Amino acid sequence: MPELDPWFFAVAIPAVIFAGFSKGGFGGGVAFASSSILALVLEPGQALALMLPLLMLVDVATLKPYWKRWSARDSWVLVLGGLPGVALGAWLYKATDADLLRLLIGGISVGFVIWQLSQSRGWVRGFQHGLTAKAGLFAGLVAGFTSFVSHAGGPPAAVYLLAQRLGKTEYQASTVLVFWVINFAKAIPYAYLGLFTLETIWADLLLAPFALLGAWLGVRAHWMVPERLFFSLAYLLLMITGCKLIWDALT
Repeated sequence: MPELDPWFFAVAIPAVIFAGFSKGGFGGGVAFASSSILALVLEPGQALALMLPLLMLVDVATLKPYWKRWSARDSWVLVLGGLPGVALGAWLYKATDADLLRLLIGGISVGFVIWQLSQSRGWVRGFQHGLTAKAGLFAGLVAGFTSFVSHAGGPPAAVYLLAQRLGKTEYQASTVLVFWVINFAKAIPYAYLGLFTLETIWADLLLAPFALLGAWLGVRAHWMVPERLFFSLAYLLLMITGCKLIWDALT
């Protein structure tokens, strides 16, 4: 763990605020980028360990504003797939090819946005009743696995939830509930793998107010943004996320 100097905080504070803002108001699909930003000043494993308690804090802080506004069926389908995904991630953590994972998730994310755009333009015929529960379980499995190894569970979950055509708050609340469960499930194997240290915990305590600030700003922004603009932003963020994952994998 590097010294907690001004350079560390200059990088970490914006990254943590961004994660809180994304998770608090816009589905959290790009919150994983905070771990990538922190990797500028930390080893990748340290960045993951530092971010998890902060993500859990944001989950708790945003649960109340969206309480019972989620799609219970879609949320629990993702959770039921996500928990085995977390277990799989813990089992394969040290053997996982992170770049291949980024490439696959990025490709799925970009492909989904292109599909949705093609559907809206009438170029292809889309899903009339959303994705099936089996597809949701698979999306949850991928979300749990990728969330464990890179905090990048947002895109797989977003692909499933966006296909269900939920309202903006139902979509946001569903992501809050799903990752509240998944992130808490990740804590025990993270501790078992020795990813948490006294230094990362101390840094978390110092950064916690900024995570809460980001979450508060995100919740306020969510209520202010019209639904059509919200989903336009959601698709835009998913496209940016996918492209960044592909870029990271290839470079």
